[in-house]
Amino acid sequence: MSDRNQLVKDNFIRFVKTGKFPEPLSLTSVTTSGLNESQILDLFESQLISRHLDLYSRVMQKNKQSFYTIGSAGHEANAAYGLAFKPDDIAFLHYRSGAFMVQRAKNAKVDIIKDMLLSFAASSEDPISGGRHKVLGSKPLFIPPQTSTIASHLPKAVGTAFSIPLAQRIEQKGKLANDSVVLCNFGDASANHSTAQGALNSAAWISFQSVPLPIVFICEDNGIGISTATPTGWIEANYQHRCGLKYFSCDGLSVLDTYKMTKEAVDYAREHQKPVFLHVKLIRLLGHAGSDSEFVYRHLEDIEATEFQDPLLHSARMLLASGLMTKEALVDKYHEIEQLVITKAQQVITQPKLATAKEVMASIIPPKSELQQPNIIDETQREKLFVHERHNLEKKQHLAKLLNWALIDLMGQYPAIVMCGEDIGKKGGVYNVTHKLYDLYGSNRVVNTPLDEQTILGGAIGLAHNGLLPMPEIQFLAYVHNAEDQIRGEAATLSFFSNGQFTNPMVIRVAGLAYQKGFGGHFHNDNSFAVFRDIPGVIIACPSNGEDGVEMLRNCVRLAHEEQRIVVFLEPIALYMTKDLHQENDGLWTFNYPKQTSLSALEASQQLTVKASGQGRSLCILSYGNGYYLARQAQQILEQEGIDLRVVDLRYLAPLDEKGILAHVNECQHTLIVDECRQTGSISEALMTLIAESGYDMNHVARLCAQDSFIPLGSAAYHVLPSTQLIVERAKQLVQQ
Repeated sequence: MSDRNQLVKDNFIRFVKTGKFPEPLSLTSVTTSGLNESQILDLFESQLISRHLDLYSRVMQKNKQSFYTIGSAGHEANAAYGLAFKPDDIAFLHYRSGAFMVQRAKNAKVDIIKDMLLSFAASSEDPISGGRHKVLGSKPLFIPPQTSTIASHLPKAVGTAFSIPLAQRIEQKGKLANDSVVLCNFGDASANHSTAQGALNSAAWISFQSVPLPIVFICEDNGIGISTATPTGWIEANYQHRCGLKYFSCDGLSVLDTYKMTKEAVDYAREHQKPVFLHVKLIRLLGHAGSDSEFVYRHLEDIEATEFQDPLLHSARMLLASGLMTKEALVDKYHEIEQLVITKAQQVITQPKLATAKEVMASIIPPKSELQQPNIIDETQREKLFVHERHNLEKKQHLAKLLNWALIDLMGQYPAIVMCGEDIGKKGGVYNVTHKLYDLYGSNRVVNTPLDEQTILGGAIGLAHNGLLPMPEIQFLAYVHNAEDQIRGEAATLSFFSNGQFTNPMVIRVAGLAYQKGFGGHFHNDNSFAVFRDIPGVIIACPSNGEDGVEMLRNCVRLAHEEQRIVVFLEPIALYMTKDLHQENDGLWTFNYPKQTSLSALEASQQLTVKASGQGRSLCILSYGNGYYLARQAQQILEQEGIDLRVVDLRYLAPLDEKGILAHVNECQHTLIVDECRQTGSISEALMTLIAESGYDMNHVARLCAQDSFIPLGSAAYHVLPSTQLIVERAKQLVQQ
């Protein structure tokens, strides 16, 4: 089989020397491009650098010096974006954007050849990821690291574009300039992904309502996704007349036409503050990646015809025709860049790699912010905020009401908080937890979104990229599965893949868990939060009562604001309106609204701890959320029967307060874990492991979980969930065995 890598490399020289070039596909010339001669030569150099980086990455792979060979060959005209956009226009990139990286780096005097080679080699000296992955990204170049192959970066690009004029409307100084435009490019195959469809739809939805959204979507259409061809005309048919999107197109084989049309697209987005769809028609060279054998699914003549359309050949023809370079100069420049890349590569391959697990994991948790906790709002301000509740503020309230009051206070205290979600505006949310927030803070800070969780979570990531403090709401726990990769693959990985240079702190409020009377099915009455538990660095908080809920929510906002953490705040729907504990009208599950206080550093460090009811030593019950509520009911019954016990509320489900849990367990003779989630995959498994590894006698440990079943409708739900009676029975069996 022929070495296409070598053939493509040699063909450039052969065709230049023989004067054999592809015909131009566009009419844009040197004089009509809007570029001067030095800019054109500079762009060509960037194209050559990108090509030789691609070519040599495959040599490095064969020599076991590199680990990633998805390159940019065929897409080199995207170097033109580097001139058409401003240097500080944030860019969310497709993985075939090497030439753009090279061109933008020239503005910042960054040695991009060395940096990209360090990334290829997975060296710990790689300035963006520290050797954790081959990503296109750079802090000084305003390019967050991106690994996406399926357009998962589009929702956060929309959120970032939305945040730029939003920051001005709410009088917050964002990280991005007020006149910024967002660049977001992706492939034609990725355009079919639901994530791309949702993001593009949301952008059009926003634009249709005349809300400013300065973004340029760039679809780099090479006609194929790995081995699956894109139907001819598919992208034009879908986007040429799309409501809410301004369509531009260009010949992506011509660096001149690419620059001209990109500049028009960027100028339109910047002037009109509207989303643009730029369709760039180009080719893919060298297959999908180094391991991809095109001969399996393409005919040789098709491969050769594609290779003859090499954008470097198009550029060489243009440079010769315009008299900007001679054949000899083109060949010399080609070899000069090749040697430069090889020389730097030989230096890079000796650079160190990540050597320990500690080094690898060092950037999972982001660095602390320099921001300090804002001052508590004064009583005059609070009187205005709570004028509608002035007669209720001194009365005990249930969880939903207290969380609502906490949000009112927090949004007053943190002017950068922006809430986003379905029905959270005038309606106040399905359970009234966001009641009055829209009236108090307006539509710019309490944003009703389309019914699309990818837009909600991705949009929140984008807001955080511009320095705002997002609090997205997921209406029901199971809805998060529609968009879980926005947390797992995007938000949670940002600090990890950028070595802590980029962060997107947020507090994700999620209404969920089980015991919802009148609800059934896996979508509304869902008892599993396992989707969050295996995501490194994410904090999961779950209050069981209003008093804790307020203090925990405040702490979660502090964690996002001061420590740049991603926090999932899981709110038990069944406890939202619960007032009584043991009998009707006892009011024991209502609480006074805790006063706001500024936490000292020591107090802040203690916020992630467990909390216990009782000091008994015979039995320790570990639970959280609804399970803790039921265990408190069981506690009274068991104490009346002479069993001395304590009930421990875990409160934070990730990270677990292992020291605090074991302190309570080790003071008791028996331990019962009550977990409303399914037995398989529930947090009870982690608790059992923790206790076993501590050396505790496991003959004295038991767990009571939900059945491995979806939750049915109505009273049938209680057949598969723990109950107060089951807790009592299991506790007695454990103590008496």
